[in-house]
Amino acid sequence: MANEFYKPGVQRASRVNELFARIAHRYDLINDLQSFGLHRYWKRRVIQLARITPGSPALDVCCGTGDITCGLARAGAKATGLDFSPEMLQVARQRGMAGTTFLQGDAQQLPFPDATFEAVTVGYGLRNLTDWRTGLREMARVARPGGRILVLEFGKPENPIWRGLYFSYLRLVVPLLGLVFCRQSSAYAYILESLKHYPAQRGVEEEMRRIGLDRIGIVSFMGGVMTINHGVRPQT
Repeated sequence: MANEFYKPGVQRASRVNELFARIAHRYDLINDLQSFGLHRYWKRRVIQLARITPGSPALDVCCGTGDITCGLARAGAKATGLDFSPEMLQVARQRGMAGTTFLQGDAQQLPFPDATFEAVTVGYGLRNLTDWRTGLREMARVARPGGRILVLEFGKPENPIWRGLYFSYLRLVVPLLGLVFCRQSSAYAYILESLKHYPAQRGVEEEMRRIGLDRIGIVSFMGGVMTINHGVRPQT
């Protein structure tokens, strides 16, 4: 059965926006439950890999409730979080701290000049865009020469047995958590449905090469269950 929140094409943005409007108030709780708290460690690794210079500008795209944005600020950045969902931004602003700014905007049309940020991150957002390649190109565009681009996202394990077990967890357990704690099983069944249509770490790696990023790499957790793609905008 098709997931009510996964709609390819022009309907994609409105359905994703509706999804996050429904779950914003429980988003962090479900993240803790479905990842056994590990998402906090994975986000800290993103901050470490960003290699922030104190006082430098950093952008967190699809910032959600602001975990990574605030982490960048704690590392010393002047951190901007951008998200499409006003409900998620409301939560982010409530937890905001010195050094953070939150804006509503489209990750596929970032409202910033070229070469603005030392680091540009996205956590669990690229997969949700109507065109993830456009989102990645925009991230690279607003990064300074030498700036780092980092993508934290659900991965696709290369071992077929482990992938099958992982997908079974996403299909059976995660929607149950959504039903119990958000009364929205379909909102969390969406994760697997969207992941099936997303090329994950290898596709992002290939696209990073295609758009000309340097020092491209993948950090893999738990056999590819979660991954961080990273690259650097060339100096010239």
